[in-house]
Amino acid sequence: MNSLISFILVLGLLIFVHEFGHFLFAKLFGVKVLKFSLGFGPKLLGTKYGETEYVISAFPLGGYVKMLGENPNEQMPEEEIDSDRSFSLKPVWKKFLIVAGGPAFNLFFAVFLFFMIFLFTGIPTPVDNTVVGAVSENSPAQEAGLQPGDIIQSINGNETVHWEDISVLIQQSDGAPIKLIIQRGKETLELEGKPTIQEVKNLFGETVGERLLLGISRTDEVEYEKVSIFKAFSAGLTQTWGFIYLTFMTIVKIIQNVVPASDIGGPIFIAQVAGQQLEAGWLNLFYFMGLLSVNLGILNLLPIPILDGGHLLFFSMEAVRRKPLSQRAQEMCQQVGLVLLGTLMVFVFYNDILRLFKG
Repeated sequence: MNSLISFILVLGLLIFVHEFGHFLFAKLFGVKVLKFSLGFGPKLLGTKYGETEYVISAFPLGGYVKMLGENPNEQMPEEEIDSDRSFSLKPVWKKFLIVAGGPAFNLFFAVFLFFMIFLFTGIPTPVDNTVVGAVSENSPAQEAGLQPGDIIQSINGNETVHWEDISVLIQQSDGAPIKLIIQRGKETLELEGKPTIQEVKNLFGETVGERLLLGISRTDEVEYEKVSIFKAFSAGLTQTWGFIYLTFMTIVKIIQNVVPASDIGGPIFIAQVAGQQLEAGWLNLFYFMGLLSVNLGILNLLPIPILDGGHLLFFSMEAVRRKPLSQRAQEMCQQVGLVLLGTLMVFVFYNDILRLFKG
């Protein structure tokens, strides 16, 4: 139940934000908006306010804003054929901004979410201590008898106050056995371990070097530093930029086959993760929503026909050529994009179902 509630909340809000970006820029440039829909397919609920029909449709995996003159093949009332409120008759830069408004609002929304999180809870920083958070399987630390929760007080007679002290002293050992004084509850123990050279991997599992390691990691305990409104906003921008970079790099690594395509998740996976985040607390859910908003914004900017990025590519070409691509060429590209998107949707649903069976 948590998964369903959080999925509807997260995806519904992000789709609304995305479509509202298109809607707002269309209104700003005087384009007539005929329909604002959350979801695709048959209408479930709807009302007309002014010139726009607002609709909730049956399939919630997306949404759309229908504008006058958006589809050149669409029959329009005779009195509106040459209307200055038609999308197709607007200058190319205005059409570009209307389409870019959706992804842009997703990114702005992520900044807003992180800004509010940091403003009200503070900026999280790792607690700087020498408490062992985890011990790797079959590692020198496990052989030495280290356990999660142990406090490392000294290595080879050198006091350790910060986690960085432990790392430095392990590197200085040159691979020789080291003596550790640890506190475990009320006991003080002396253990001996021999660091080994191990590969250091990045977030994507790529080897980026080698280091002497004992096989321990710090705790994930954090403390929150209260900050000013300006610092919270700056941190929100920084966090959003970090996720933008991470999203782009993930796409690159999938293309390079560094990240397996089987790791790609779809709606079922999103629902599962959203449910887990809600169980962990609303703060976790909002943080996940910010990450997902960045993902939605960036993925929609990919230059694939049928996505916003595909339309932006067409408008960029129109600006350079001083004339739009032929209708036939655009339709062919849209068909290719539809096939690609459909194939991707089938693939991610397959991955999601496979994860369910594998637990």
